[in-house]
Amino acid sequence: MRWTQKSKPKKDKVQALKNELQVDEIVATLLAQRGIETYDQAKQFFRPTLNDLHDPFLMKDMDKAVARIELAIERQENILVFGDYDVDGTTAVSLVSSYLRSYYSNVATYIPDRYVEGYGVSYQGIDFADDNNFSLIIALDCGIKSIEHVVYAKEKGIDFIICDHHRPGDVIPNAVAVLDPKQKDCFYPFDELCGCGVGFKLIQALSYKRNITIFNLIPYLDLVATAIAADIVPIIGENRVLAKFGLQVINSNPRPGIKALVQNVKKKELTISDVVFLIAPRINAAGRIKHGNEAVALLTEYELAQAEVFASEIEQHNSDRKELDQQITKEALAQILENNEENRFSTVVFQEHWHKGVIGIVASRLVENYYRPTIVFTRSGDKLAASARSIKDFDVYNALEVCAEHLEQFGGHMYAAGMTLKEENYDTFKRAFEKVVQETITPDLLIPEIEIDAEINLTDITPKLLRILKQFEPFGPGNMTPVFYTSNLRDTGYAKTIGANDEHIRAYIKQDRGESFGAVGFKLGNKIEIMKNQQNFEAVYSIEENEWNGKVSVQLQLRDLR
Repeated sequence: MRWTQKSKPKKDKVQALKNELQVDEIVATLLAQRGIETYDQAKQFFRPTLNDLHDPFLMKDMDKAVARIELAIERQENILVFGDYDVDGTTAVSLVSSYLRSYYSNVATYIPDRYVEGYGVSYQGIDFADDNNFSLIIALDCGIKSIEHVVYAKEKGIDFIICDHHRPGDVIPNAVAVLDPKQKDCFYPFDELCGCGVGFKLIQALSYKRNITIFNLIPYLDLVATAIAADIVPIIGENRVLAKFGLQVINSNPRPGIKALVQNVKKKELTISDVVFLIAPRINAAGRIKHGNEAVALLTEYELAQAEVFASEIEQHNSDRKELDQQITKEALAQILENNEENRFSTVVFQEHWHKGVIGIVASRLVENYYRPTIVFTRSGDKLAASARSIKDFDVYNALEVCAEHLEQFGGHMYAAGMTLKEENYDTFKRAFEKVVQETITPDLLIPEIEIDAEINLTDITPKLLRILKQFEPFGPGNMTPVFYTSNLRDTGYAKTIGANDEHIRAYIKQDRGESFGAVGFKLGNKIEIMKNQQNFEAVYSIEENEWNGKVSVQLQLRDLR
């Protein structure tokens, strides 16, 4: 594990923030590291408001999208809201369809079958629209590369509005409107929205025409916050505003579907991290194990009793998903050893019986074991399909572009992608991918990194610091949980390993003669010796609140020891 200190901000900027905001040096340093240098920027960071959201009509083609939807409503056309089967797609479909249905009834939803149709806009989906007299399809979280699909739909008299956030190719589909802030000629001020975020900008634009204010759209933000958390987009700019207000909805008045998923969680207040680990996997499990339609049914249900029925079915899918991903991860790790591939620059594995719904999770698990770009393949019809996951600062999408000649299709972004290829091209692709990773990755990137925000003493950890750190939330890419470094630490004699295989540490640690703090270190059980016999050690950690039996205390979450 590499410990690296973030570059220290200029002293004059830190001093200016200290004076202007009346905060200590630690807080001023954390703000400056996040590019916050003035009182007004700090105010916007700590007190984001819905008025900070941009005008949706700044997005290219937004006026065309709104005009086409209004025309469809005027003509009483049938509208099909189409989206991907993951969390971002199903929340986006739930968001746009429930908004449209609040004032127009001829609206239906369509989630492609992961196993029959695969990712993105499908010909089966277009045929379904044609057979059922839909003349407008709104595609969410997919479509930016669906050139031929849009042509096929147009031949059947079906128009497309595409709302996507993935990187476009050289050619843009010839749809009525293409909403994707990553288009080169789109000058929307924020290009890191998730698919559900683009969907939200669409309903925000539609609401302008109906004289509905942004405050009337707050109930939809539980969906947007869930998608932001699940899709691991940067929690900066608009995403930070949407996530913060969406979390408030989740904690105060969530839709019945989300309420049914979290009502057994014994926490007063859910964080973005809880959304990532508790809500998102369950919504995802529907599309992974059964069908994404089940997630949409849950998220658009308005009766709590029925939502609870849907939630219990999804809970079973999630349980099945866990068993599958554990088994497949075990088999994939065995395959790496069998092929003597422990020391490669990349991981590419394939087994035709692996469940397509969990290969993305398995790829993430393999990254945890062998820290390197990873692709997991399985059979999908007459092709092989795969999910890719990357490591910090390595762009897996760019690497796939270099190997594009071996692929049938691919899409995604820097840290996650999907692809298909013909089976006869698997070995050639595997060699090509290893070659491009080997040639473009730097050795230090292959060692997991912990970035340290600041060096502090345990005496600096006060209730006031904790209160201010809570105001830095929600955390995520672009605004990660602050990580601190402290030296000359000692265990008070209570350090022990916990967990099924003694894989975690629980301890009480102190510095010099100061107060001791409870500490927990997940997956650090093998480092317990560092703490033994009250010898000095140093640690990197984050500071959090620990809630146990109704009592709240400060706890250090250890990231590493030495």
